[in-house]
Amino acid sequence: MLQAAAHDLILASTSRYRRELLERLRVPFRTVSPEVDETPNPGEAPAALAERLALAKAQAVAQRHPQGWVIGSDQVADLHGQPIGKPGHHAAAVAQLRAMSGQSLVFQTGVAVVAPGFARTVCVPIRVRLRQLDDAEIEHYLRLETPYDCAGSAKSEGLGISLMEAIESDDPTALIGLPLIATCQLLRASGFPLMALAR
Repeated sequence: MLQAAAHDLILASTSRYRRELLERLRVPFRTVSPEVDETPNPGEAPAALAERLALAKAQAVAQRHPQGWVIGSDQVADLHGQPIGKPGHHAAAVAQLRAMSGQSLVFQTGVAVVAPGFARTVCVPIRVRLRQLDDAEIEHYLRLETPYDCAGSAKSEGLGISLMEAIESDDPTALIGLPLIATCQLLRASGFPLMALAR
């Protein structure tokens, strides 16, 4: 029988959303803060930024835990080529939702796995179309859900779903912050015995 201790799985994130998603796989893991500067490079496209930061997070933690399997992830909302990050506070969230009202945008979610002899990254796009929103609706939503730690200022897994007209993705968990289908593919490619360790 394979021992979980011999397969140290680490999530390079302090995000509760990513932790809750990874828990669905029912394998033992721990979380470590990656402590990575998330500032975009000048002119960096949202998808490239998401992939770069996902890999940087995984590599930063892998340097401290070189025998582990490290998962890094990052998400950047892309509105007509412009990156939209986490609002951080109410006024920024209002501005984001006003800009996104009635628009289609793409959430670019990068995920990386770094393990001994292995490092690979993929980006999973999720297209979201928002309804036309008025200021009163935006204000009411933000007061109820306070999604200030979410790229794009809306939680699809909560009340934020009511702001949306459509979601298109091959990997629906990517919108919450960790694309589990892609994560499983990368873990298998790296030699991590995912199903054997699931409990």
